[in-house]
Amino acid sequence: MNRRSFLTRLVALAAASGWQCRDAWAAPGPQTPTPGFSLVDVTTRAGIEFHHNSGAYGGKLLPETLGSGCAFLDYDGDGWQDILLINGMDWPGHKRQRSSLRLYRNNRNGSFTDVTRKAGLDVEIYGMGVAVGDYNNDGFPDILITCVGQNRLFKNTGKGTFVDVTNSSGLSGRQAFSTSALWFDFDRDGLLDLFVCNYVKWSPEHDVFCSLDGKRKSYCTPEAYRGETCWLFHNRGDGTFEDVTAKSGIFDTSSKSLGVAMLDDNQDGWPDLLVANDTQPNKLYRNLRNGTFKDVAVEAGIAFSTEGKARAGMGIDAADFENSGKTGIAITNFDNEMIGLYRAAGKGSYEDVATQAGVGAVSKNSLGFGCVFLDADLDGAPDLVIANGHIDETVRNIRGNVGYAQPPHLFLNDGRGNFRDVASQAGAEFARPKVGRGLAYGDFDRDGDLDILMTTNKGPAFLFRNDQLLGNHSIRFRLTGTKSNRDAIGATVRIFHGGSSQSRLVKSGSSYLSQSELPVTFGLGKRDRIDRVVLQWPSGRTEEYKNLAAGRAYECVEAGKITPLTGF
Repeated sequence: MNRRSFLTRLVALAAASGWQCRDAWAAPGPQTPTPGFSLVDVTTRAGIEFHHNSGAYGGKLLPETLGSGCAFLDYDGDGWQDILLINGMDWPGHKRQRSSLRLYRNNRNGSFTDVTRKAGLDVEIYGMGVAVGDYNNDGFPDILITCVGQNRLFKNTGKGTFVDVTNSSGLSGRQAFSTSALWFDFDRDGLLDLFVCNYVKWSPEHDVFCSLDGKRKSYCTPEAYRGETCWLFHNRGDGTFEDVTAKSGIFDTSSKSLGVAMLDDNQDGWPDLLVANDTQPNKLYRNLRNGTFKDVAVEAGIAFSTEGKARAGMGIDAADFENSGKTGIAITNFDNEMIGLYRAAGKGSYEDVATQAGVGAVSKNSLGFGCVFLDADLDGAPDLVIANGHIDETVRNIRGNVGYAQPPHLFLNDGRGNFRDVASQAGAEFARPKVGRGLAYGDFDRDGDLDILMTTNKGPAFLFRNDQLLGNHSIRFRLTGTKSNRDAIGATVRIFHGGSSQSRLVKSGSSYLSQSELPVTFGLGKRDRIDRVVLQWPSGRTEEYKNLAAGRAYECVEAGKITPLTGF
């Protein structure tokens, strides 16, 4: 079957209108040649030794181009973020090496120890993505690994080990090409449910022959395969899950899904879902509060590009990047399609402002995967980080302006709706071209700023420590639900000072195949305290605390109390 290659994908030049300035958390200072922080490659000194195995042997099988993901998680409950890296494996009949997931325990001194075997995660699977969440509310995070084939659920025993409960949980017996996933409590019953993205109907036995020259096999694009529905599993509360994909309104076999993010689209307190699709319209599943969802992406303005074309959506994140109280959206796309950056325009609609905001033209020749909003310089305005990298190592031979390994983007938010790419100024190793895929953030050294974890296809993982240079302050909150799910996933944290505000959502998923830490971080600039914080729990409960000092983390227990921690 002759299919067009990725080189003939439609050009989608993002054009948008209506960008409006918003009140910033802190008035930006004069532009400087440095971004006010540096990202230092500490991978080796931290003891992270990992190399992604795509299984590639020359057969050009589709999954080889897409992996893999990563996560920050506190698996042992000691208050320090650990690291999980997802790996592939050799294909049957082409065995050369053994590869597995890698779990690294934080030693609390800037280094990590590989505890994969001790934790019971030394398993060989063709892993793609990861979602972390305490689905049984026992206080310890559990792990869902999406795979090519059978996804796997690992329950945390609370003793530093994991047990594979895929069969007993009711998640077994489903073969697919799964990608990103997230935990969320869609019916607000206090139990985390599970959403899983699936890409296309593919298996080694039904691999399609695609070629650039009609002779030699090349990697196919998703047009060569039929789509596949995403899955939604409802948590029964007894350790098992019910497949509610069809009756929830999620079922859609035209989707080719790679990324998923949670948000409260209409600010009604119920979690909605954004799904990034590759060459198919993106989805915005609005929660109807009765166990069902409705796709409103077309009327919301995020299903297609401004030209009405379905782009190649990869990674996705949602955040209040304008500090307006309304959620904005970032979606990474194929090269020549530019990043989609959407601001809320009111009445449930969005406008793509990538060009006006300064992220459109800069990203035209990039192929983006992982993407996260985070306040990298702690000035109070969420920034945007993108992991870039192509899918075919021969692309440079055909298009000289597009490379296989590509530098990441780090778009610094000036607080007025404008972004500038400062990746080249943030650190030489960070800016070095990579075949980037997964991307997550977390404060692994507990110094109050957000560090970055990145994976590459058929390459190493990278840990970048964030070193602040301007002395900006931050404040962090770790939430524990009681009536709500224990992770408080779906809670909104909003801080106020001097008439300005910021908000963060406690969330699983987002980015691409990856998950960032659950605690939320706010940059405060030079402020040494905040007027108040308002916590909106998934249960519907609202709590408020006043006059909190910066420079520390706070432990918040639902219907309980807020406790300042020593440092972060």
